Amino acid sequence: MTIHPKTQGQRTAPVAKVAGEDVVCDASGALFLARDGVLVVSDLHFEKASSYARRGSFLPPYETGETLRRLERVVGAYRPAAVVSLGDSFHDDGGAARMPEVYREPLLNLMSGRDWFWVTGNHDPSPPAGLPGESVRELALGNLVFRHVPEGGEGEIAGHLHPGARIVQRGRSVRRACFATDGLRMVMPAFGSLTGTLNVLDRAFAGLFRREHLVAYVLGSREVYPIAGSLLRG
Repeated sequence: MTIHPKTQGQRTAPVAKVAGEDVVCDASGALFLARDGVLVVSDLHFEKASSYARRGSFLPPYETGETLRRLERVVGAYRPAAVVSLGDSFHDDGGAARMPEVYREPLLNLMSGRDWFWVTGNHDPSPPAGLPGESVRELALGNLVFRHVPEGGEGEIAGHLHPGARIVQRGRSVRRACFATDGLRMVMPAFGSLTGTLNVLDRAFAGLFRREHLVAYVLGSREVYPIAGSLLRG
């Protein structure tokens, strides 16, 4: 696996190779394919709070706005020709219809002038109502295949599992969201502001990675830190 720094405007991010393709791991949790001008985000979970509210559970109702602001920042930084939203873009199939106009309008502005692909997820298996873009189950680009739920196979980039890494140094434990890869495939962190993480050493990831080649690209507040799998803790 090759790791080297790359600067995009004011952003510096490590570049990993997945199935021979260069992918930029941004601290926002987005992935950028510079050669093709494609930005990938996963598990936005727009309208999660409104979904919970319909069932009588109340969460802070600001997650859609915060996720959208983060998306605006990273799109503004990379200015991609295309965006791939890698499934669970909305927390349920009715989320797009519930999205208030105050959020829908800036989302439409972000989509304007670029290709946009909605990969179907387990939370949102139907195309988002009233929004442009192409809805697909998976998308192939070069040596890579983008899908929501990991199925295994070389070149796969997936989401769904919300990977996180736990590191213990000098008796102090730190757990953060991460990109997880062994150089053959990658699972992306959740981009949404109201999403948790699952330890990348959890059995849900069993069989996805060659453990001796596992690297977690851990998200810091401004940088991404590549950490060898041997240093991770369950």
